Amino acid sequence: MANPQQADAEPDSAERRDPSPENQFRRAIYGVPVTLTVSIGQKKMSVSEVLQLAPDSIVALNSKIEDPVTLMVDDKLIAKGELIETEEGGIGVKITEIVEDADDAAGP
Repeated sequence: MANPQQADAEPDSAERRDPSPENQFRRAIYGVPVTLTVSIGQKKMSVSEVLQLAPDSIVALNSKIEDPVTLMVDDKLIAKGELIETEEGGIGVKITEIVEDADDAAGP
């Protein structure tokens, strides 16, 4: 399987040593935890349909397995990708597009 490639998220060494208040703030936000949500599809259901769900129920989504998935942080679209199987047998997302302006981006 392909290994993820990391973008240069870390500032260069000169920037890390800059003691300015602006840079201290910038460094501080790198450690703030956020929840990344991957959306693979949706399904509108009535409350009665939801209440009828049981183990072994199957909910068909509005997307296919090869369709792009969306990556969101705090309900803001940040990227799109495709599902992959990891070397450990799990599921991963290969990033295919970084959304620059989430407000202008179209949904999945």
